[in-house]
This record gives sequence, structure tokens and C-alpha cells, in this order.
Amino acid sequence: MSALSQYIDLYRNHRDAFHTGAPQAMNDLRGVALSRLEVASLPRKGSEDYEATDLSSVLADDFGVNVNRRDFDADVAQAFRCDVPNMSTNLYFCLNDRYHPSRTALLHDQGGVVVETFRQAAHKHPQLLAGHYGRLAGLDNPTVALNTLLAQDGLLVYIPDGVTAERPIQLVNILTAAMPIMAVRRLLIVVGREAHAKMLVCDHSQLTTTQALALQVVEIVAMENSTFDYYDLEESTATNRRISSLFVDQRAGSNVLIDGITLTNGFTRNNYRIEVNGEHADTQLMGMTVASGRQHVDTHTFIAHNAPRCHSNEMFKYVLNDEAVGAFAGRILVRPGCPRVEAYQGNRNLCASPEARMYTKPQLEIYTDDVKCSHGTTIGQLDEEALFYMRSRGIGIDVAHTMLMQAFMSDVIDAVRMDLLRDRLRHLVEKRFNGSLASCANCVSSCKTPN
Repeated sequence: MSALSQYIDLYRNHRDAFHTGAPQAMNDLRGVALSRLEVASLPRKGSEDYEATDLSSVLADDFGVNVNRRDFDADVAQAFRCDVPNMSTNLYFCLNDRYHPSRTALLHDQGGVVVETFRQAAHKHPQLLAGHYGRLAGLDNPTVALNTLLAQDGLLVYIPDGVTAERPIQLVNILTAAMPIMAVRRLLIVVGREAHAKMLVCDHSQLTTTQALALQVVEIVAMENSTFDYYDLEESTATNRRISSLFVDQRAGSNVLIDGITLTNGFTRNNYRIEVNGEHADTQLMGMTVASGRQHVDTHTFIAHNAPRCHSNEMFKYVLNDEAVGAFAGRILVRPGCPRVEAYQGNRNLCASPEARMYTKPQLEIYTDDVKCSHGTTIGQLDEEALFYMRSRGIGIDVAHTMLMQAFMSDVIDAVRMDLLRDRLRHLVEKRFNGSLASCANCVSSCKTPN
């Protein structure tokens, strides 16, 4: 049985359970997703489209799916206090793939901002769900099709036209189970015209021995002249796997920043696809990875400039130690008839041990004149001259290593547009380079297995 076949059979055997209670917008796409999966094959390492990862083996294990939507016996407002210190947010939780608002989210008025589950939105804001769900997330991607087939709920974030969200929206995803589990997550964000918001999504895990897979799809629509920041921070454990696909539709004059940060994990595959569909749009796509042991972090990006007079800046940085593996495949496309585009792509990597491996493939396709575009990649080790200089000034070798690696990551951290989060990241990265596993010290579990 193939990795996909077991989940296709699961859906067919429990079709009514998957459909019951789910919004019609979700159920309408399941048939198309199923037909795509029946003829799909997962990417394998070394395939023609540049794969450094065998996704078939990642999905091969028999992960349980919470088909009957059983809840977890936990008071999330009391059990989890996972936030950036001193940063006031409207806080929401997702236990595996079930969403819960915290008391802080319920107490603070967001000035018209909507944050609700898909099941709630089907009754309160059906036009938003029907108009945007699944429109960006192409089902030609097998993992997106699998998510679309199995997802039974999701979270809608809507910032109406002209509204500025006073508080950042924070979503804390937590994996917790007594048996191997797949958390099928879906997130839809619609930022209205001239609206402004920031969102922080944190992935954590309470599992150190149980295998778990987070299979998630994020769709972001940024309307004309809107501003939106999306920060994705992963601090999980070595038993966790994550496959995440993020899609963005940018309209004219919009300003979007996407920042993916992996500090601790087991296996991670992040896909980013950004369609720049309006003039004078500005895109910042960046990320950083700190990996050690046998961690694996794979990033695939695609930015399509479909309109003239736009700007994009892309930068991903990796620091790999021990036997960690990193991969980056990035593609920027400037379509015909789109002059005055400025697009920059960079991938910079440090291998801090002889056993670490980095695979990288930047790509640039330009089909019009009068553009400014560049791309580049580097793979190297710590500067021996800089280490010698620092040691000659009495700085120990471990401290010197940490200082140089922090300096290497500084420009990615400095690009964060939330002051308290930027300061917190500096602290977390320093801890990580010092050998401490970055984890949320305020996260306390009282979770039990599902009823």
C-alpha cells in the first residue's frame, strides 16, 4: 500500500464522518482532491524537480486521524500559557487540529476583526469561506490535496476593509497524543482593503516519544493597500514531522511579510507560493533555520510577479550542525508584460560540522525587459580568521562560535517588524546556539487522551 492509499481508504471507509458538520465549502472540494490523489505520486529524493526529501517515506507511517472529532480533556486557558513575554496578543490555541480561543481572545475587542472556526464561519460569514477557501491552494500538490480531503475544520482570520488590528493575533499549535497522530490543519486569512494586521503562529509539541505529523495549509489574501505580517515559529521535538504549504495572493499596493523560523524539530517541509497580482505590491519572504542532531528542514519557494512595478525580497539562512540536513529550492518568475519589477533572492548557509549537509537550488526566470533581479547562494563554514581574532582577544571557542552564528542570522532577525518578538528571537537563537533546546518555558500541560 502506498503512503497515500492508506488515507484514501480511510476517507472512503469513513466518508460520512468526514462530511458531517464540516462546511459545504470544504465538502465541495473533497471529490476533486480524491480524484487528484488517486493518480498522484509523492516527490522522491533525487527526482527531476529537485527533491532533497522523500515525502513518500515521511507519510508512510500509519498516523491516526481524529475522524470523529473527539475533543481533548484540557482547559486551554489554564493549561497553556505560551506567549512572547510582555507582548499583548489575542491568543488562540489549536490542540492537534481542534481550535480554542483563550480568555484573552474573548476579553479584548479587536475592532471588527473576525477569528473563528470554519464551522462557525459557515453560519456567520459564509461568503468569506465560500469565496476564498481552496481558491489559492492548488490540488496538483499531493500534500495539499491530502489536506483538502481530510480536513474537517479550520480557522478563519478576517480583517475588514480599513481596520487596523490593535493587537497581534497569536495562534499556538500544540501536538499532544498518546498514539501516533496526524493533525490536519487549515488556516484562511483575508486582509481587507487598507487593513493592517500582524499574526504570530507558534508550533509546539508535548510529544517526546510518540510520532506525530502536522499537515497544514495556509491561504492568505491581501487586498489592495493592505499590510500583513505572518510569523511562523516552530519549536517542536525530534519525534515530530511537519508538512506546511502556504499560499499568498497579493493585490495592488499590498505589503506582505512572511517569516518562517525553525529552531527545533524532527522533519520539516515548508512550501511557499506567492502570487503578486497587483502593481506596487511589496513582498518580503524570509526564514531561518537552526538544525542539529539529525533534524531535517526543507524549504521550497515560488514567487510569481504577475504585474508590473512590484518589489520582492527573499532571504533564507541555515545553520546546520552534527548530521543535520537542509534544503532550499527557490524560484522567482517575472511574467511577460511586467516591467519595472525588482526581485531579489538569497540563500546563505553555514555548515558547522563536516557531517552536516545542505542542498540548494536558486532559480530566476525573466520574460520581460526593464527589470532588476538577482539571485545567489553560498554554503560555507565559520570564518577561521574571525575565530582566530576573537580567541586572540581572550574569547573562548564556544562563545566565539555562538557570536559568529548569531551575527550570521542578525539581518533575518532584524527584519522582524514586531519589537518584542524580535528581542525574543534573539534570546531564543542565542539559547539554541548555546546548546539549549529552545522551548516555551511557560507551556504547561494537563492534557489527556481523547474521550
